[in-house]
Amino acid sequence: MGARLLMNFELTPTSHTLADYRARGGYRAIEKALGEMTPQQVTAEVTASGIQGRGGANFSAGRKWSVVNLSDGQPHYLCANADEGEPGTFKDRWILENAPHLLLESMLIAAYALQVRHAFIYIRGEFDLPWRRISGALEEAYAAGYFGKPLFGTDFVCDLVVYRGAGSYVCGEASGLLSSLEGKRGYPRNRPPRLTVRGLYQRPTVVNNVETLSNIAGIINGGAEAFKATGTKKSPGTRLISISGHINKPGVYEIEPGGAFREFIFDTCGGVPGGRKVKAIIPGGISTKVVTGEEVDRLTLDNEALATVGSGMGSGGMVVIGEGTCMVRLLQVLLRFYHHESCGQCTPCREGMGWMHRIIDRIVAGGGRPEDLEQLKKISAWNDGNTICGMGDAAGYATVGILAKFSDEFEYFIAHGRSRHDGNLECRAST
Repeated sequence: MGARLLMNFELTPTSHTLADYRARGGYRAIEKALGEMTPQQVTAEVTASGIQGRGGANFSAGRKWSVVNLSDGQPHYLCANADEGEPGTFKDRWILENAPHLLLESMLIAAYALQVRHAFIYIRGEFDLPWRRISGALEEAYAAGYFGKPLFGTDFVCDLVVYRGAGSYVCGEASGLLSSLEGKRGYPRNRPPRLTVRGLYQRPTVVNNVETLSNIAGIINGGAEAFKATGTKKSPGTRLISISGHINKPGVYEIEPGGAFREFIFDTCGGVPGGRKVKAIIPGGISTKVVTGEEVDRLTLDNEALATVGSGMGSGGMVVIGEGTCMVRLLQVLLRFYHHESCGQCTPCREGMGWMHRIIDRIVAGGGRPEDLEQLKKISAWNDGNTICGMGDAAGYATVGILAKFSDEFEYFIAHGRSRHDGNLECRAST
């Protein structure tokens, strides 16, 4: 799996504490940044590292930071997106539970670079242990003087608040998150203007994913060139992958992009229970297009390779689908989720996903029509680019991706009123 930049320490009952983090060299990166670098130099170093956002969009973190005008005289805000509501994605929880001080130190560095006085961590309301760990770590950091006071003899002061959301999927979208943080309904906002121009309380705001921010301390400590030496040219650094579904060793893994996809699935994660074949994999959260088992055999695990088959690493939430699984019923589960989680603000999303859900329900109930498949594709296309946030697009990606690669299963289901895989719907380990 290669280098370890985040999971590079032994987990013990106290490894999440301030004392253990300091023993591993913690909070030296913020001291270096404040003592040796200007805010602009910090941003330049992050840009030079090439780190891309780990929340799904894969946008350059440094480019996002560089948009903020440090001399505009306005308050600037920083927010860590710890909502992590994408099904199958649970890798940020590992950081919140096991390396909370790494996130806090990295946020201090980001706050210094962006001249932020008040920072926030927006955490999913259902997260219990992650919330207790990050809140406990913040108390330790305040007591040690890292927050709320001038730091290391400079005039830099930052306060940070951990805010618990109510668990709506759309609040993981950056602008919906900020609306929720302001105490409003978690509706996404039209853009432009970008959030880095008009975000929280209409002020410039940077929203970064937890894993993205947690890499910042390492980039400042080791330098951009060292960071770029890992991974691939277009996907530098490492990635946390949460893997679940039909897999023998589910969990969170740190991988170096560029390795063989098949080796990760079979050698690292133990393959599919019962020795079955991989039928398909959703590689980066359910918003990324499905990859077939045959494609997995010839791909490397990085954005560049996955892009050749129309997919990507997305949020790092990988779901393995073993042979014998009915893809029609799988799409039904996905569309039920999207329909339920639509905030209802945009007509194409609110109505479109309702129609998609009703069509797939009718197919599964045995009343499918040959024209249903074309209708699902049309609704996906109508949603694409016509909603305020990307949720409508995401539902379409999932639908079109599955229909493109498993259309024969849908045609069989419609023609016979039942699944080709009836009686063989589950993939369990043999006993």
